[in-house]
Amino acid sequence: MAANDTHQAIETVFRIERARLIAGLARMVRDVGLAEELAQDALVSALSEWPKTGVPIHPGAWLMAAAKRRAIDGFRRSKMLARKHAEIGQDFEDQRDSSIEDAEAAMDDDLGDELLSLIFTACHPVLAPEARAALTLRLIGGLTTDEIARAFLSNEATIAQRIVRAKKTIGNAGLTYEVPRGKDRGMRLASVLEVVYLIFNEGYSATAGEDLIRPALCAEAQRLGRIIAGLAPNEPEVFGLLALMEIQASRLAARTAPDGSSIPITEQNRSRWDQLLIRRGLAALERAETLGGSHGPYALQAALAACHARARNADETNWKKIAGLYDTLRDVMPSPVVDLNRAVAHSMAFGPEAGLKLIDEIAEAAALRNYAPMPAAKGDFLFRAGRFTDARIEFERAAELSRNVREKEFLLKRAADCGS
Repeated sequence: MAANDTHQAIETVFRIERARLIAGLARMVRDVGLAEELAQDALVSALSEWPKTGVPIHPGAWLMAAAKRRAIDGFRRSKMLARKHAEIGQDFEDQRDSSIEDAEAAMDDDLGDELLSLIFTACHPVLAPEARAALTLRLIGGLTTDEIARAFLSNEATIAQRIVRAKKTIGNAGLTYEVPRGKDRGMRLASVLEVVYLIFNEGYSATAGEDLIRPALCAEAQRLGRIIAGLAPNEPEVFGLLALMEIQASRLAARTAPDGSSIPITEQNRSRWDQLLIRRGLAALERAETLGGSHGPYALQAALAACHARARNADETNWKKIAGLYDTLRDVMPSPVVDLNRAVAHSMAFGPEAGLKLIDEIAEAAALRNYAPMPAAKGDFLFRAGRFTDARIEFERAAELSRNVREKEFLLKRAADCGS
């Protein structure tokens, strides 16, 4: 194999194995930052050795064995080996001479729990949501700080500091790298799903910048969702969130015009919707419902998305069913944003005046005061009711509030349409 091919193979293997390596190492050394460094050291060793010896039969086990040897050497140098042995309860020295096959077997014994424990740690509620998202994308997604910064329209230094602070916070909190049990697991799982949901939403509808959508962020969130679903096969809300993301992502190619402008769902070319993602999403939704999670907040949102996915064209959309699902979601997950979306659904099911009545009921909600979708929705109701002057005022206000260039252009175009 040529040197370039070997290097490419090494990089591919490392991308695949990276999260598993860090998960296993973090559990042993009790330090996620050190685990990340050890995984990187193993990559350096592979780049040095594999071009001469070839890619091993069990590359993941080779990398883990190399990282463990590096950890042992580090503990020796710092005279901490004895304390670490007592703390971790595992004799690293015995593993120095074990075969690669034995190392791989040891990795596989608890692999699911190790990776899941890393996800739960990266998404611990002790961290702020934005720190959880950055750390998750770094450790589990393998994104560089530059890639994370570009995804969230931040600068690399800010993201790097955020990740460093998150690692220090985890260390100072003395967290154990274990999957929580019982009630704690349910509480922590909600935090994990919240982070993945945050990452997906930022990709699906960018809050700022020039692009309306960021498909790479959506894809990363979907990948994380699939990992969690594989590791937690009996958690209905995991499948509810996965279903929601798969179905919503199926529409990405149809959501924007060639110039980047927004295309409303009622006007999208449904032949461009990804049918494979729709089938995956519907299967995940069925799994969530089978597990008894049909009224979970993510499963309900997935059921809403499924109503659109099942309609062959916009006219076949069952808006009355969507309105009913939003009534249920409002009881399960009360929030001003859900109330706003409920108003939209009712306006489509029962006419714009029904939407205006509901939107007037939430007009004073503090969370919606500077929320661009609020006046945008009201503008749409007014437009469909034939009150064009009032609609234009709402669309212009929504454009002023929006921080996304493409969304702002779309709203200003709708305002101009009111005049014509």
